[in-house]
Amino acid sequence: MAIVIKSDREIELMRQAGRIAAGARSVARQMVEPGVTTKAINKEVFHFIKKSGAEPTFLGYGGFPASVCISINDQVIHGIPGSRKLAEGDIVSIDVGATYKGFVGDCAMTVPCGQCGDEALRLIAATRQSFFEGIKFARHGNRVSDISAGVQNYAESQGYSLVRDYVGHGVGAKMHEDPEVPNYVQKGRGSPRLVRGMTIAVEPMVNAGGWEVKVLPDGWTVLTADGSLSAHYENSILITDGEAEILTMADDL
Repeated sequence: MAIVIKSDREIELMRQAGRIAAGARSVARQMVEPGVTTKAINKEVFHFIKKSGAEPTFLGYGGFPASVCISINDQVIHGIPGSRKLAEGDIVSIDVGATYKGFVGDCAMTVPCGQCGDEALRLIAATRQSFFEGIKFARHGNRVSDISAGVQNYAESQGYSLVRDYVGHGVGAKMHEDPEVPNYVQKGRGSPRLVRGMTIAVEPMVNAGGWEVKVLPDGWTVLTADGSLSAHYENSILITDGEAEILTMADDL
């Protein structure tokens, strides 16, 4: 495992990338209304990132055909934008990355479309809060597994399950760097120590039902295996001497 510790200059570039990614997430969030196509959201995200002097990290990544992942209801992650129109009561997960001068900001959130049921809103809120419960432990000297435990303990205390096939990750000059940051504790496995200057993406993926998932034939879109709702919340963070710094901070946090 090769964990990259960032220099002061690299951290500042990551702050700028993070601000752009968070801004793009806000653009997408504000467009979530009944009747809007996911393709239209993707178009606006692309233009926002480009006019901000960055590149859409996701576009072309591993062959992904869009600038933002938009996953709806039982779709967990990696939904491909297209002609689908958002409907009243949908919950919509928006995942976006921006690359600025060689460094990546990566963030996600789930938002309601119009009026949603109480259970859907509760899932969204619990997923968001599980992120903040996890990063309480994102401190120099702790371990990655301390973050994992914080996320898992909170989400499971609310009656939800954590996706296990996909995890958070280091982020920097590449979108996916070491270490992996699971949202559950992997028993019997060692866990890397957190060190100031590390930058990681913590991203709980929380299901209302079981944790198992499946992938559509498009090779990208991940769904809950049991058809239950799923929510996603992610920010890129910096490990410091004290509390973690959220690099993708925005007004919707």
